[in-house]
This record gives sequence, C-alpha cells and structure tokens, in this order.
Amino acid sequence: MTPAPDSTADDVAALRAALAAAELARQEAEARASGAEVMVAHLKLLIAKLKHDRFGASSERSRKLIDQLELELGELVAAASEDATAAETAGDKDKPSGGSGSTSRRHPAHAPLPDHLPRERVVIAAPSACPCCGGRLSKLGEDITETLEVVPRQWKVVQAVREKFSCRSCETITQPPAPFHPIARGRAGPQLLAMILEAKFGQHLPLNRLSEIYAREGVELSVSTIADWVGTCTAMLAPLTVLINLHVLAAARLHGDDTTVPVLARGRTITGRVWTYVRDDRPFAGPAPPAAMFRYSRDRTAEHPRRHLASYSGILQADAYAGFGEFYASGRRPRPMAEAACWAHGRRKLFKLAEVARAPLAAEAVRRIDAIFDAERAINGLPAEQRLAVRQAEIAPLVAALETWMREQRARLSRHAEVGKAMDYMLTRWDAFSRFLTDGRICLTNNAAECELRGVALGRKAWLFAGSDRGGERAAAMYSLIATAKLNDVDPRAWLADVLARIAGHPASRLHELLPWNWKAARAEAPAAQAA
Repeated sequence: MTPAPDSTADDVAALRAALAAAELARQEAEARASGAEVMVAHLKLLIAKLKHDRFGASSERSRKLIDQLELELGELVAAASEDATAAETAGDKDKPSGGSGSTSRRHPAHAPLPDHLPRERVVIAAPSACPCCGGRLSKLGEDITETLEVVPRQWKVVQAVREKFSCRSCETITQPPAPFHPIARGRAGPQLLAMILEAKFGQHLPLNRLSEIYAREGVELSVSTIADWVGTCTAMLAPLTVLINLHVLAAARLHGDDTTVPVLARGRTITGRVWTYVRDDRPFAGPAPPAAMFRYSRDRTAEHPRRHLASYSGILQADAYAGFGEFYASGRRPRPMAEAACWAHGRRKLFKLAEVARAPLAAEAVRRIDAIFDAERAINGLPAEQRLAVRQAEIAPLVAALETWMREQRARLSRHAEVGKAMDYMLTRWDAFSRFLTDGRICLTNNAAECELRGVALGRKAWLFAGSDRGGERAAAMYSLIATAKLNDVDPRAWLADVLARIAGHPASRLHELLPWNWKAARAEAPAAQAA
C-alpha cells in the first residue's frame, strides 16, 4: 500500500524542520564556544599579567583576584568545551553517513609532555596483509600520539631480611645489624613520613582526613598513629629548624609579619598568632639562599617579637605594628634596628578609598605611587649598588614630589577626612618609607613575608584551628622547613624523605649539608661527578 501524497509531504516537511532546528542548535553552540574562546584568551592574559606584576596593587588583593579569575577561567573553559562538543555532536548528526565534513572547533595548542616522564609504547596491531589486494606489507614509519596518564599510588611493605650464619669452626653466630628506621618504634619508611608531613603542613590536610584517604586505599592508619609519627619527625628535624633560624637571623635585612590562627582551648577557640621572618636577598642579587623562620605565640603582645629578634640588629621591613616600635629606639641593645616601611600597606589604604569611595585625591596618590613602583620594577634583581644609583637618580625625585604633594593636600583636609588619615599613615612614618632611597638592599614592599603567610591563611580554612599551643609550635617549626625548601626550588617531599632517612646517622658537625640549598647543590653535582 503506497502512502498518500499528503502524508509524504508532511514527513518531508517534518524532516526539513528537524534539520533546520539541528542546524540552528549547532550554530548557537558554535557561537557560544567562539565567544567563550575570546573570553578564555582574555582571562589567561589578565592572570599572566597579575602574576608577573610583583608590585602595583597589594599582594593580598592580587592573590584574591587571581584566585577568583582562575576559578572563573576554569568554569569558562569547561563550559566552552561542553558547548563545542555539543556543536560537534550536532554537526555529526547532520552529516550523511560516511561524509567528510570538518569541524570548526579550534583545539588549543598543547605543549609537549615532559621529557623526564617514562614512556610506555602501546603498538596498535596492524593488518598482516594489504586490505585491498592481500599483498605483503612493508613498514614505512610510524605515527606516535602521546597521552598523559597516571599510575595510582601504590603501597608496599619493605621486608628487611637479616640472614643468620653460623661458623662451622667456632660456632659463632653472625648476623648483619638491624637497618635504620626513622621512627624506632614505628614501621613507617621515610617516603611515607615525608608524604604525611608535606600533606599536613604543606597542603594543610588534617590528620583525620589523611587517615580516611589512606583507609580508602586499603591501608588502615589511625589518627593517633599518624600523630605519633608527626611528633617524632618534628623532634628529629629540630636541629635543621635551628640552623634555618640562625641563617635567617644572620641576614642584613629581614621581612617580618604575622597572622591569626585559631587555637582550641577547653571547649572554645582563642586567637593565636603565627609570625614569620623571611630572609630573601635575591632582589638585590645577594648570594645567600632564601629562608623563612616561623614562630607561634598565644597572643600578639610585643614580648613575642622581642624574644624572636632579641639578637637581631639589622634592617626590619614590616608594617606599622606597634610591638616593633621598641626595635627602632636608640637605646635598644645590642643595637637599634633600621625601620623600612612597606609601600604596599600605604598604597592599600589609598587604593581602597580610590576604588570604593571614588576619592579623586586618593586616586591621584595611587597614580603617583604606581609611578614609583614602575620605576622600581626595572631594578629588581640588580646588585644593591646599582639599585641605589638608579633610585637616587630616578626614583628620589618621584618620592620627593609625592611627599610635597601629599603634605600640601593634607593641609587642606579635615583631620577627620578618611583620605587624610590614609595619607597620615605614610606621612607620620616618612623616614621609614623613604629609607629605601639610602640603601639598595631594602625592598619597596613586605610582600616576601606576606606571601609566606598565605599558606597559614589557607590552612585556617582546612583545619579550622590548631589543637593546642604545642600544636602551633610544631606547625611553625614544620612551616619553616617546608617554606624554606620551596623558596630554594626544592621539592619538600623529596627533601624530607632523604633527610629522614639520613639524619640519625649524619654527623652533627655536618648537619648544614642537609639544609635545602646545600642538599640541592649536592644532588646537582652528583650526576656530574658520576659522568666524570
């Protein structure tokens, strides 16, 4: 029975409508993907600029902005991929079977995969004969497509076998000595201990969360067991913490700052403090390796930095914390410190008024300060003498003009004006703000210390509070080790694992060899020595 003409026409019209709808959906998906690609490129450029700009806006605000932009970028890339895939799917449905249409999706150019990773060859089986005529095939070459893959973490038990031997002549029993274990009463290897320490203090994962992760991988480790290992490792590594602290306090210039940390105390939390003092001579091409010293205290009274820096008498780059005031007094022993203020702190107060209140005077002050930052950026990393020469020739006139302008504007403002208060923060400490013009070692900001405290701020969100004052002190010691390793471009986990395996038998007079920068240098020299 043949279909009626009206029925056939209706079917054709329905098919055409379906094809038109599919084509429209494909075009809309392609348009969304194209627009997303433009926005992705814009966000990547903006993030790169913010990461490259070490000065300008305050480091705290820049970090928050970068985090926000990277989150937005991730969501946008995922949405763009979803839309592009939908467009390709719609296009494939429109093409006739066996068609050779091409997709309009533009895939990003991928960087080559790291050369140091092992390669596993998976050869796809080729036909044994020509599929056209059945003739014999000869190999012309090969095409290789590389895919990044990961092998899940594998746990293992290392059995140290100590064979016993008996002498047939005198019947004396001989057996090799027991191998060294980082924890005498434990059964944890150095790699496992380093992984736990780096996860807790480097990635800020609480021990109960680590215990749950390991349990899902088939290894039951109680929180008390892991905590026992952490305490023992902290005690074993204490000599290195002392050496790092001594290295930091031997600096001619220090960055200092602190941040809050909630501490559990009898059913409630109190606000403790974590202090950091950073030695980083790289901005003025100093040869000494960078390092960070962390300390914990139960409150923010001046007695704590007084104890931390009792023997120090160099340059202290910090904010206007009142507890540091006595360090700069002429009667201080052994000698008074030189105060160097942070221009990022001074700029921050004015920037908020310029951004939020749209205050013209604040905006002009920020513009003038940014001109100083721009000039300073060009000399970052140069020797102190060259930095000082450029500052006196090019930057000092900018600073003098800024001071004159600010004092003139401040004289016209009410003492209660917010812009005036922001100016007062700098004008009342102008000697400290302008001291960088007389010493090439001084930086313009205190970003070095603020960056090191960022991990503590991230940790607050992960573990909520420290369990006790002892826990805060233990965390500060481990922060010193891990932060110093990172400052020297050393993998904290690899370094800790090697140190834990060696420190018990390492001579006390040569413990400095295990410090991150010396450890890194020794590792770099080992292949060269073997090749020679």
